[in-house]
Parts: sequence; structure tokens; C-alpha cells
Amino acid sequence: MTTLTPRSTKGASTRMPTGAFTALVTPFHNDAPRSIDWDAFDALVDAQIGAGISALVPCGTTGESPTLTSEERVAVIARTVERARGRVPVFAGTGSNSTRASIDASMRALDVGASGVMLVVPYYNKPTQAGLEAHFIECARAVRAPVIIYNIPSRCMVDMLPDAVARVCDAAENVVAMKEATGNVLRAQELVRRFGERLAVFSGDDTLTLPMMSVGGVGVISVTSNAYPAEIVALTKHALAGDFASARAMHLSLLPVHDAMFVESNPVPVKVALAEKGRMAATVRLPLVQASDESQKRIRATMAQFSAATAAFR
Repeated sequence: MTTLTPRSTKGASTRMPTGAFTALVTPFHNDAPRSIDWDAFDALVDAQIGAGISALVPCGTTGESPTLTSEERVAVIARTVERARGRVPVFAGTGSNSTRASIDASMRALDVGASGVMLVVPYYNKPTQAGLEAHFIECARAVRAPVIIYNIPSRCMVDMLPDAVARVCDAAENVVAMKEATGNVLRAQELVRRFGERLAVFSGDDTLTLPMMSVGGVGVISVTSNAYPAEIVALTKHALAGDFASARAMHLSLLPVHDAMFVESNPVPVKVALAEKGRMAATVRLPLVQASDESQKRIRATMAQFSAATAAFR
């Protein structure tokens, strides 16, 4: 793991790591309230750190944050911090479509030890670019901790454009990174071109990790790494070292796995993969439902093929 210090982050208390971050799933015993499987969660965190993951991101979309109570979200973040024991930073997902709620959630996350926060672009109420700027500036000034902007138009129906990002960066020095999930490498390279080391650009799409890193992205906030942390770590390490031949070989071998991890809504497929590995139940909370039999067969077949294809590397 390397670290990146943006040029204008004097107010930020944490240097921004690079490489592979894991957007953690939240394991459940069942679909009932207060049913988090803490033993499975602890084992998941230990496995991620043991594989060399650079940072952990609890309570994002992959962690099913919309279905967690506010108390559960704080508990998951606190448990991540406790289990990590300072070995890696924890960037908690605390964004919502309410600025005040985002600030309140961020402050609670920092109170229980999070290193920083990841704030998704506000969804459903469709703010203008000016509204997005005001939202992120207000949040960043309130929390005074490292902030990752999470831009994912496919879920939020709003795309935060580079000009708006620039104005936020000018006004809030603790906005230090962006999880870029437009699915567009052209956008990623434009962000890198404009901001250089001022803003660390992370892929928000596992399938685009290598293309984004090839144009200056510094890593990925990954779903697949829940089930395959060592492989995602290896890919990003090779890319950061400039060994793109090795990174490309790993990237291409992982493409069918990435595709399988999104055959249904995230995190349904990756929980099937983790269940197949004996790590936790595949349980998700409504309105998400278990993967179809057809999807489960595809996921398991892809995992078996990947295991056989990569046996020579182990």
C-alpha cells in the first residue's frame, strides 16, 4: 500500500491510502431487525486485513445501509473500527439525500473512531449542480475529516460533474477523494487531468479498475474483494507499481467474476459467493431477495472456473 497526500488537505487528519478498499457487506442471520451476524462480520474484517486491503468502507450500498437502522449503522462502523485496531483506516458510508442527516451520521461515525467518511451524491430529490456543491461543502466543513465523494448516477439519478467537484475542492480542503462510478473511463481521466494529486480518484466499478488506474486512478473501492481480497490487492499493487502486464493478466482473469458479482442487484451475488466459501449466510434484507436459482448456478460455476484457472498462481 502507498499513500497519497493531496496538495491542499491541511485540515485532513488522515493521509489518503491508495490501492484496494473493500466496500464491506453486512452479514445477517435472517431478515429480522437486529439480526447482524457479528461473528461473520469479524471474520470478514480479519480476512480483508490479512489479505492486505488498504482500507475498509462499511455501511455503503454493499453494506445494505438503506435497510440498517441508524443504531445498526453506528454499531457496524464501531465494530469495524474496533476489529481493525488501527491496522487500516475506516471510511464510513454516511451519505443520504438530506444534508443534515448526512452531517449527523458523519459525526456519529467519527465519534466511534472512523478515519473519514464517504458521502454518496444525494439521491431521489435530484439537486442541481449548485445544490450538490452546497451539500458537499456544508458536509465537509461540518465534519472536518477526510471526505470521499461517491458519484454513482445509475443509483442516484444525478451526476456530479467535474466543474462542481472543482468548486467543492476549492472550498473544502478535506474533500480528498472520489469514488467514480459513472462507468466512464473518460470521466475518470478528466478528473485526474484536472485535479492531479489534489483528488484521489478511485474506481467504483470493479470491471473498470485497471482502465481507470491506467489513466491515473489510484485504486478501487471494491465489491468483489469481499470474496477475493488477495486478488484485488494483487491487481492494484501491480498497477500502482507500473507492472501493467501483471495487472492486466489478473484483471482479465477476474472479469467473469466481476460480471457474476453483478448478475443481480449488489450485494445479492457477492453474498452468494461468500456463502459458497462458508463465510456467512447469503441472507439479504427486503426489498432485496435471494438470488434466483439460475443466478446462483452462474455464480458458483464462475467461481469454480476462476479457481481452476488461477490454481497455478497459488
